[in-house]
Amino acid sequence: MTISHTTHGPEQLCAAGLELYRRALEQGHVSPAAAGVAPCLVDFGLLRLSLDDHNRLEPVPPVAALHGLLQASGEQIADKRRSETQLIETFGRFMRPAAPAPAADDTPTLKVLSGKERIGGVIGRAMAAASMQVLTVQPHDGLVRPPFHHHEAAMERDQAFLDRGGRIRALYQHTVRNAPYVLARYETLAGDVEARTLDEITERLIVVDRTVAFIPASPDRSLALEVRHPALLSHFITTFDRLWRLATPMHPETVERQSPDGITPRQHAIAALLVEGHTDADIAERLGMNVRTARVHIAKLAATLGSESRAQLGFLIGRSGILDREG
Repeated sequence: MTISHTTHGPEQLCAAGLELYRRALEQGHVSPAAAGVAPCLVDFGLLRLSLDDHNRLEPVPPVAALHGLLQASGEQIADKRRSETQLIETFGRFMRPAAPAPAADDTPTLKVLSGKERIGGVIGRAMAAASMQVLTVQPHDGLVRPPFHHHEAAMERDQAFLDRGGRIRALYQHTVRNAPYVLARYETLAGDVEARTLDEITERLIVVDRTVAFIPASPDRSLALEVRHPALLSHFITTFDRLWRLATPMHPETVERQSPDGITPRQHAIAALLVEGHTDADIAERLGMNVRTARVHIAKLAATLGSESRAQLGFLIGRSGILDREG
């Protein structure tokens, strides 16, 4: 018998949702196709993508599920508080009589988020509840600027955070130092916000109030990890702080990068990767530029050093000593 699905809140799970959640608890997982009869389980966070297999949805333990939904309910306006009693009645049937009361440790320290809209929503809610500091690493992805509506929403979110007394620290690659949309973004924001750049940075990272971090979980960034594990958060923050100290200020005060011996800072970074044996495509990806631009810089570097071949260029770079000085 097929169980139909109707729109409802988390305090009154539909028949299809109850049946699918019970089956997921018994089997340990269900397929995304099976979850189609009760999309409410994914929407309410009762089913989540497996960290090891993105084709499997695993049930959140009843105690943790109840705790998470109660916490979300407590953050809503006062007239939503009555849903807590209904949630207890709904989920009590799945819990053993001797099960302990929900504790803070039951909250998952790693959670897979699926879909760019949902990822953006979770990040937005985390920033809306924050008031201290946001650290971000933003690799260049080749876009001239983000879609307008995403850009405007991000600007409003960031300004609201700054208005509450928060501070924003952002790391980019040197390739965006002259990007109009990046410069305009920081010139528009009012508050304690700074941006710096490096030749190479890590993958995308957002750390909010030192309590939660977000990192990509797939190449196209349609999946993300929500990280609340203290050890991982400490690692992310330490890595960011060390990169920040090495970075060149871009906003609010721009520091010009020096060009020793006629070698531009960008060519200096390319030279370091060339002697390590990286291909043109690798160099372009790591420095946030397209392959054609990377090859133009390599050609200029070769002309400056008087190289006639790729092999000779590596030799001349080593002999020149430019890698022994900061670029």
